[in-house]
Amino acid sequence: MSSIFTKIINGDIPAYKLAETEDFLAFLDISPVEKGHALVIPKKEIDYIFDLENEELAQLHVFAKKIALAIEKVVPCKRIGMAVVGLEVPHVHIHLIPLQGLGSINFTKERVQLSQEEFADLTQKIQLALAKQH
Repeated sequence: MSSIFTKIINGDIPAYKLAETEDFLAFLDISPVEKGHALVIPKKEIDYIFDLENEELAQLHVFAKKIALAIEKVVPCKRIGMAVVGLEVPHVHIHLIPLQGLGSINFTKERVQLSQEEFADLTQKIQLALAKQH
């Protein structure tokens, strides 16, 4: 059975997509722990990050770095934190979270509520910041 992320990749479920390559996809988390919280995934459906081939793992992190640097330009924060938990969805994913402090990366806290307009605006601003990286 396809993961929710594979359904996003296939366009069966809408997402606020930030960037996409042949192998990877980045999109905003619709239940963010902080404004600007994004997910970076390989398009290949693999459950456990350490099951990725070394080259795939390295490329995933390089792709995540580009996304993180763009988020950092748009969302006021001290830096972008990265977390890999791997228990919520059986598909490799990296959380990129704007950090204000250590509590910013707490997945048990109440989630930030954003309107569709706020999500769309944030998506557009991050995409613009990504375009300026080239």
